[in-house]
Amino acid sequence: MATEQEKSERFKRVAEGRTNKIIDQLRLLGNCANKSNYEYSDEDIKKIFSAIENELRLTKAKYQAKQKNKKFEL
Repeated sequence: MATEQEKSERFKRVAEGRTNKIIDQLRLLGNCANKSNYEYSDEDIKKIFSAIENELRLTKAKYQAKQKNKKFEL
């Protein structure tokens, strides 16, 4: 069974890699803002960022829920 330190190290390794992938993808999405290469409406942009923000809220809630759902103990 993995120790707490091993779990923490694994979390850091995996989370850092996944976070960097998300940041890279957001930067690539930012490249689509170039109006000389792409055409888009304000509604398109609202839909994109609404979807991203919604998923971010859901993911963040997963981390916060673990703290809220702890059982009461004396």
